[in-house]
Amino acid sequence: MKQILYKNTKISCSDTGKGNAIVLLHGFLENQTMWSDLIPEISKKHRVIAIDLLGHGESGCLGYLHSMEENAAAVRAVLSEFRIRKAIFVGHSMGGYVALAFAEMFPAKVKGLVLLNSTSKADSEERKTNRDRAIKAVKKDYIGFVRLSIANLFNPDNRERLADEIEKVKTEATKTPLQGIVASLEGMKIRKDREIVLHSATYPMLLILGKKDPVLNYEDGLKQIENTSLKLVTFSDGHMSHIENKDELKTVLLEFFKGI
Repeated sequence: MKQILYKNTKISCSDTGKGNAIVLLHGFLENQTMWSDLIPEISKKHRVIAIDLLGHGESGCLGYLHSMEENAAAVRAVLSEFRIRKAIFVGHSMGGYVALAFAEMFPAKVKGLVLLNSTSKADSEERKTNRDRAIKAVKKDYIGFVRLSIANLFNPDNRERLADEIEKVKTEATKTPLQGIVASLEGMKIRKDREIVLHSATYPMLLILGKKDPVLNYEDGLKQIENTSLKLVTFSDGHMSHIENKDELKTVLLEFFKGI
């Protein structure tokens, strides 16, 4: 674990292995521990940087709202500290929103991009309303909100089979401070549509979707990649591919990295 300062706020990260840089960005209510099964494998041939985004894990909070752009700037600060000029980015869910913001703000620093259970689209009006409801809910019952939110990310058919894994994710999620949760919900709510990045990028891109993702509509995911060179991989399960489709994901990522 390493720490750097961004705007006098602590950003926690890890730096493992040598080679081409791979930057791993976790999702909402997660932290860099979500990558613990993947890092040993990826770091055999690559330098892997896993970062706790603002208000998550061991990273501090910057204010009432953590925009995707602010998170991207924090990621940029980490890469500068480590003297990394270019990297391949893998973003899970909210981490994908941050990776897209980074790609738009610092295109010359991106060598490849993987959106894992994520989307380039902005929140719909319905989704924005749901974010507001979530903010009220977490302020009222923090533990209840976190535990229910995590359970709802998995394909319902997997909840019994992966009960132990899900419990671990819930435990890790409850380490996220209330301010970090609210600031991220506010930030995701106002994020801009970045479908243009999928059309204009000159580097390899990969979108990984779950057919039974309870959070992101699969058909909507397909629409955003029409007329792009982006490669699609579909798994049969939910929003948590790094757990529900662990081995397949490892194979897909290593293959993608090999081609860059």
